[in-house]
Amino acid sequence: MAIEVRKVVLEGVADASGLWTLIEEGVFAADDVMAVIGKTEGNGGVNDFTRILADQAFRDVLIELGTRSVADVKEIPMVWSGGVDGVLCPHATVFARTDAPPSDEPRLTVGIAMSDVILPEDIGRPAMVEKVAGGVARAMADAGITDPADVHYVQTKTPLLTMETIAEARARGESVFTDQTLESMDISNGTSALGIAVALGEIEMPGAEQIARDFSLYSAVASCSSGVELDQAQTVVVGNARGVGGDYRCGHSVMDDAIDIEGVYDAIRNAGLELPERAKAEDVADRLVNVFVKCEAGPTSRLRGRRQVMLNDSDVHHHRQIKGAVGGVVAAAVGDPAVFVSVAAMHQGPSGGGTVAAIVDLG
Repeated sequence: MAIEVRKVVLEGVADASGLWTLIEEGVFAADDVMAVIGKTEGNGGVNDFTRILADQAFRDVLIELGTRSVADVKEIPMVWSGGVDGVLCPHATVFARTDAPPSDEPRLTVGIAMSDVILPEDIGRPAMVEKVAGGVARAMADAGITDPADVHYVQTKTPLLTMETIAEARARGESVFTDQTLESMDISNGTSALGIAVALGEIEMPGAEQIARDFSLYSAVASCSSGVELDQAQTVVVGNARGVGGDYRCGHSVMDDAIDIEGVYDAIRNAGLELPERAKAEDVADRLVNVFVKCEAGPTSRLRGRRQVMLNDSDVHHHRQIKGAVGGVVAAAVGDPAVFVSVAAMHQGPSGGGTVAAIVDLG
């Protein structure tokens, strides 16, 4: 079974007209949509409800135009990352199953899975690493991937801590990693990334003392988000396999720092698109479906030797500053502001940098 993948722009907070149009025009059927990964225009924080609005709008389209039950549609992984600071544009990348002749060349394949329930006391601890790793293994099997080297992008959405879930855990006599809800976003993302790294054999199972502390441990393909809208790890594994057919292929690389534009082009090359040594946006043209990037403010407060002050800024949180900065770099690299750039990249790529995945159309 081949994969069709398309990017649609969100013209409003709850706009799913792009998905409706793709289904109406017969690009794929509503019942064939298997995952959605998108950016919304909220604040990207704990109380960013634009993620919920976009999620509901897209699910409503699938219910209205398809035959699946409400319960079945609810199980479709939809990973929404809030915040389109700077020039970033709200959008969604839609993955759907479709028929195509088998190909001997590696082509895009996607697998989905849900982890076991992640309790508040699991976040930031080995229990969460193990639960995420289990979900990744199931998603790989769903994608038909047996070799971890064929995995180029793993997107997860996991729960973070809220004052309510912290209180609920303590009422049961359990402790939590932190009582700072915004900090728990970084912790949840980082713990998820370590689960991905363990599942793919990138690292050994970390000790509790290494989580959120030993940044030499990371996954080169993890892209992790968290929010209040779920209590499991939604997992989407994207890679390549022979025999599936279709026109698309995925690749990955890393950005070593916030302005490492070559990391973006390396991911596109790794996906199979030939680029000149000194690539520019025109070389990507219409062959790039989307690029998915994680980023973070460098913990040393230095960028190529120059002083950075984001981490000292009490006015605008560093999450928003680095997202806007890296979003500009990536948008300039590919000539499109509708790119997936997400913050809180702990254990996702090198410290101060982040992971990059690219999906290209080779048809």
